[in-house]
Amino acid sequence: MNILAGFADISLGQLVLVGGMALLASVIGGLAGYGTGALMPLVLVPMVGAEPVVPIIAISAIFTNISRFVAYFRYADRRRALIVIGAAMLTTALGAYGYTRLTSAGAALVIGSMLILSVPLRRLAKRREVRIGDTGLGVSALGYGVLVGGTSGSGVILLSLLMASGLEGAAVIATDAVISVVTGLIKISVFGMAGVVTAQVLALALLIGAIAIPGAFFAKAFVERMPVHIHTAILDAAVMVGGLVMITAALRH
Repeated sequence: MNILAGFADISLGQLVLVGGMALLASVIGGLAGYGTGALMPLVLVPMVGAEPVVPIIAISAIFTNISRFVAYFRYADRRRALIVIGAAMLTTALGAYGYTRLTSAGAALVIGSMLILSVPLRRLAKRREVRIGDTGLGVSALGYGVLVGGTSGSGVILLSLLMASGLEGAAVIATDAVISVVTGLIKISVFGMAGVVTAQVLALALLIGAIAIPGAFFAKAFVERMPVHIHTAILDAAVMVGGLVMITAALRH
């Protein structure tokens, strides 16, 4: 596979846009624990279509989550990470397989719907201060696996589950990163076997991943200075608008 050939149909301006959004999303992800899966579809879908988006983000997320884990590794909760990983492994694979069977319009509807739903779900969980034990975390992880396997932007659900289980602050971000690396590898394996990892998918994923690596460390440096509620509100607005745009475009086809 010639990775450089994956950039053949993409202009320099588009590459700069992808790189800038990747850096921004990784910084936001380092601060809030999510961002890449929610923001990157907003620039990728108009550029390459909806179908390659989840594979691209799955591969690039390996880089961003590893860098996030390295930055916060001492805060990770291994027990809760193992509970979620054990419960979500099979359902993640099933969700990824289901995604490979979607048409372009179907993929856009799934991604757009998930982006829109992620905002009220996060706010509802935070407002109600839901609390779950290890059993509840494992059961919830079964459903999370299906969503993370077949959608982009579902990371907010994992964050809500981890916070509901009692984690907070850097421990949430670090534990989320560990889980996301494993589920990402599962998704990539399924996508690879299904033949959806093309040269273009791999090229864009490597570009996003490489540029985003410093983001976690920038975020760590500024985590105590930037008002979290401000960038969270901006992100929520961007996600909602982007999701609506994607759904509208899909329904026109």
